[in-house]
Amino acid sequence: MTDTLSLLKLRRSVPPQFLTAPGPDDAQLREILTVAARVPDHGKLAPWRFIVFSGAAKEKAAEIVGAVFKERNPQADEDKVAFERKRLLHAPVVIAVVSRARKHEKIPEWEQELSAGAVCMNMLIAAEALGFNGSWLTNWFAFDRKVLDAFGLAPDERVAGFVHLGKADGRPADRERPDLAAIVSRFGA
Repeated sequence: MTDTLSLLKLRRSVPPQFLTAPGPDDAQLREILTVAARVPDHGKLAPWRFIVFSGAAKEKAAEIVGAVFKERNPQADEDKVAFERKRLLHAPVVIAVVSRARKHEKIPEWEQELSAGAVCMNMLIAAEALGFNGSWLTNWFAFDRKVLDAFGLAPDERVAGFVHLGKADGRPADRERPDLAAIVSRFGA
């Protein structure tokens, strides 16, 4: 079995609350983002971009999430607001993969959106290959226009996912995977 297949068979998502420092340094992050951008991209449109949240900027982003949550949920107690605020604070590095799919005469928007999803998966695989763990999540604020505006997204951009990166103490147990007999068919059979 090749190293690549071994890596793919062993990769597991680690929830952000179980990710600790160190996160990828600048050189490692550059490598992760370079690999992430090497996905199928019909028309070479690069219908995605990255926003990196780390250090003090991560704290600022968390404040935005907390404030918008409180505004949208005025009945929420301070514990719930703090819980929502912390969603971006667990992992040392969080990367928003921003989908910027746009109308094109030859390339459907759906194809461009799928390319952004492939970016998220490549990012997780690259991080794992470098010895990091991660998780690809959205959460409510990935769909909240006020948060997206505050994070600098254009009106026609959306978040494909927040990729949380760091180190985990151990590898989580594997979850049950689909039975291939239930999800594979053969045309004409």
